[in-house]
Amino acid sequence: MRVLDEGKGPLFMDPDPDKAREFFRSKSRAMVDKRMSVKEAVERFVTDGCYFATGGFGANRIPTAVCHELLRQGRRGLGFSGHTTTHDFQILCAGKVFDRLDAAYIVGLEARGLSPNARRYMQSGEVQVADWSNYALAARLRAAGEGVSYGLTRSMLGTDTFTRSAAKAVECPFTGKTLCAVPALWPDVAAIHVHYADKFGNAVYKGISVADHELSRAAKHLIITTERIVDEAVIRDDPSLTSIPFYMVDAVVEVPHGSYPGNMPYLYFSDEEHLAEWMRVERDPDELERFLDKYIYGVSTFEEYVELCGGAERIEQLRKIELVEQPATPAGQGA
Repeated sequence: MRVLDEGKGPLFMDPDPDKAREFFRSKSRAMVDKRMSVKEAVERFVTDGCYFATGGFGANRIPTAVCHELLRQGRRGLGFSGHTTTHDFQILCAGKVFDRLDAAYIVGLEARGLSPNARRYMQSGEVQVADWSNYALAARLRAAGEGVSYGLTRSMLGTDTFTRSAAKAVECPFTGKTLCAVPALWPDVAAIHVHYADKFGNAVYKGISVADHELSRAAKHLIITTERIVDEAVIRDDPSLTSIPFYMVDAVVEVPHGSYPGNMPYLYFSDEEHLAEWMRVERDPDELERFLDKYIYGVSTFEEYVELCGGAERIEQLRKIELVEQPATPAGQGA
């Protein structure tokens, strides 16, 4: 396959599938109890300098509890996949957790505006960046899940995004047309928040999935945080609902309201007041530090954070907003 052009951006992860295969060959696929705390999961699997990725879409179904714990444990020097990331990216920037970034959707919190602190961090010169489209990052994860060294797309060709990426323009051996080859991406650790899971890691999420299917199959280690842990009989009752099977999962953490202040489809709406407070305090670095001390560093668990933000009463308010005009969950699907 002839290379016609190539991007000038850095490549942070080795796309060699045989090296990845060596890791996965030794990874346990046993159906064992994987329940643990957020603190234990981060201590065990997320090390300084590793490559980390989050699931979810925008502020929907994000693993907020894991992001908070990364700050509390002072993780540094991580690589990060900025794929459809909003509040999770904002949190990690607040702790300067990563210094290498594959960027697709970052800094912006959609209609809420741009994160002042994330923008400062990205303009500080402390972060190495490679640019990608959202689809290109998904294609990189898909290639990893398929066990090949690259994926093929037409995304990014002829754009500055291509120039700032580590992709290559190649000639199709069948048609002679130009395609974009994107290197496979195997994150060292990924965290995905789901609606329910059993103790082994069989997990179910609802609503928009974006690239969580691909991410769960590409990640070397996978932390599942879940709104609730259910008996394995619930999973066996309709295994077709299982989004992520147990043998991909390393840790199962029960974290009720674990996407807060983000949205959890069919369970609770995003806390727009709290997200607006984040945006406001970020304008002043000193005020941001006081905010972080109160809400993240000053608590020991995610449950304490939720209590500071209004606890069960606030979650109930958000639940009512989310459930307006939403259909009831069919029986047996574990709402």
